[in-house]
Amino acid sequence: MDAYELITRNAEEVVTDEEVRELAEAPAEKRAYVGYEPSGVLHIGHLLTANKLIDLQDAGMEVVVLLADVHAYLNGKGTFEEIRETAERMRAQFLAYGLDEDRTEFVYGSEYQLEEDFVLDLHEMALSTSLNRAQRAMAEIQGGETATVSHVLYPLMQALDIEYLDLDLAVGGLDQRKVHMLAREELPDLGYDVRPAIHTPIVADLTSGEGKMSSSEGVTISMEDSAADLEEKVNSAFCPPERDPEGDLENPVLELFEYHVFPRFESVTVERPDQYGGNVTYERYDDLADDLDVGELHPADAKSTLASYLNELIEPGREALRELSG
Repeated sequence: MDAYELITRNAEEVVTDEEVRELAEAPAEKRAYVGYEPSGVLHIGHLLTANKLIDLQDAGMEVVVLLADVHAYLNGKGTFEEIRETAERMRAQFLAYGLDEDRTEFVYGSEYQLEEDFVLDLHEMALSTSLNRAQRAMAEIQGGETATVSHVLYPLMQALDIEYLDLDLAVGGLDQRKVHMLAREELPDLGYDVRPAIHTPIVADLTSGEGKMSSSEGVTISMEDSAADLEEKVNSAFCPPERDPEGDLENPVLELFEYHVFPRFESVTVERPDQYGGNVTYERYDDLADDLDVGELHPADAKSTLASYLNELIEPGREALRELSG
């Protein structure tokens, strides 16, 4: 797989393809980032973008992980001391999950977001950005309406992060799209270059196949989950035996295979008794999805296999949490 394919693998959107292709021609020493608000144990949403960061490192790029403590403070996630403790736990989990420590720079937002130049640029952006535009960008991230003045500062700061971290590529979930578009429109007015962005998909709700999987609502998967927890959650997941012909519902089991398992394993083996077809090994996600669709793979076998591979991915982060807890 060449650099462009690694950089764009499983991307929901690339903005713009031409810019990313140019970046992929010489990815060495180029810098990409994802910002994470320190708010708890890593869950499946964090890990989806972390998979993309691993792809970028495999393509030769350097990765910056913004531990956005100021953003978390503005979003009411605790004192700076409490947020810093959470951020350090997240840092350990990211490294345990598979990020290359030698090519991953962890940065706290407070290291530069409280400096005079950043604050003045923030005020400049506030002058040219409508309240409605900032509210829409934040509502997309939060999944609801914004409530305080601090919330409309949040997306403006995110846009400036792209410049102040000296980046070549911004990465985020599809819910970050409005922020990245805001950055592309507003940064040139401050004399800064536009950077390309890659948006990763949002995994559907585990139990219904609708909306998105959320750590604040419904069932999600996190590094706190034991093997038994994983098995229980995956076994109860929505997994119809064939694709929805109307396209209204997603299959979260297949999404987890596509976005989490196949990018990290060369092949996936489904273990079955001989009377049910015996073991079968898949080297491509599409082959597994097709077999499920035509009835060659039973949803129960797909679920048990998914739980096993997710457990293998999560175990190092689970161990990191145990060590941090003493």
